[in-house]
Parts: sequence; structure tokens; C-alpha cells
Amino acid sequence: MGLMLLLDPTAVDFSIAHLFYTPGAGFIGRQSFWLEDILHDRAKQAVILLSVLIIIGFLVSLRSLRLLQWRRPLGYVVLAMALTTSIVTPLKALTAVHCPWSLSEFGGSETYTPLLSPRAETLKPGRCWPGGHASTGFSLLALFFALRDSHPRGARIALGIALGLGTIFSVGRMLQGAHFLSHNLWTLLFDWVICVLCYRWILYRPGPQAVITQHDARE
Repeated sequence: MGLMLLLDPTAVDFSIAHLFYTPGAGFIGRQSFWLEDILHDRAKQAVILLSVLIIIGFLVSLRSLRLLQWRRPLGYVVLAMALTTSIVTPLKALTAVHCPWSLSEFGGSETYTPLLSPRAETLKPGRCWPGGHASTGFSLLALFFALRDSHPRGARIALGIALGLGTIFSVGRMLQGAHFLSHNLWTLLFDWVICVLCYRWILYRPGPQAVITQHDARE
């Protein structure tokens, strides 16, 4: 995150965005049925459905002894996914960053300003930072942390799914001109940090060696 703030990613963002933009025609994925209806709407709905099932599982675990061992991991996933997705809308409103498709460099009418710079005057503030759709995919990082101590193999699979799905969602929206690369990288970083902090608070338990070391230090 520090590097993202110190090293302005504008040049990289614009270079990549221009690969997906055709002057006079717009972004190559802007009118794509597959990107908009399937990858954007249906895939997002699938992740929402998964979230609902996890919430139901957590609620059932509150009354079921068979699911007792999963109560804390399920509660963690519910909290982490809720936080990673709920921060998006407030941050969009706070930062007022425009989408590439709104900028004058890509056929729009808005003036580009870097993330931490004052926004140029406009009648329609942007709502494009961080990436909401990317957050839907990267929020599944919570599954990795929920499984990492008890089911390492499953955790690795969950990590691959989360990173893969988040990347696919990110690239899809970049093809449509909805986000720059840096928007999605910020989203990944936010989601990762939230999942780590929630894991440290709810699930982390020191191993035997760590417990012994702490005991020795107190003595």
C-alpha cells in the first residue's frame, strides 16, 4: 500500500487501459453481454448466494452440536466477507474517483486526477474506487484463512479460487472501462488486510512453540 501511494500508478493504469480502448468505439468490453450479464451480474449473484449459505450455516451452528467445531470459522467468514464488501460503497463516495470510461482520455468528459489529489470540478462525482466487483471475488480470501490451520489443502484451493475469481472479475471490468488496474489492486490489498486482522482476532491460536516462548519470556 505504501508503494502504491509513493509510486503513482497512473502511467501503468493508462497504458493498460489504452490496450482495451478503441478511439471512437470505446472500450472493447463495454457492450459485451458475456461480461455484463454473465460475469458481472450472474457471477456476482453466485458469490452472494454462497455468502447466504455460509450465514445460514453459521446460524445453524449456534444450535447444532454437530457443527460446533465450525461455529467460529463460519462466524469468521461471515464477518470478514461482510467487512470486505461493505467498505466499498463508503470509500467510493469518499474518494469520488471516476471510472476510465468517464475520462476525457477515453471518450468521456471528466478530468483525471490521481487518488490523493483534489478532485476537478464536476457535476457528477465518480464512484469507481475501489473495485466493487473485484471485492466480490477477493472477499473469498476469508475461506483461505478459515481453513488454513485445520485443512491446509482446502485452504490452498480456496486461496486459488479467491485470487482467480477476483482477478477474472477485475480484468472483466477493466475490459469494460469500469476500473483501472490500481483500483483492483487496492481492493485486493484492502480485502487481504481485513481478512488477516479478523483472522488474528477470531481464529489465530499460537502453536506449542509460541506458547512455550511466551511462557519463558514471562519467567
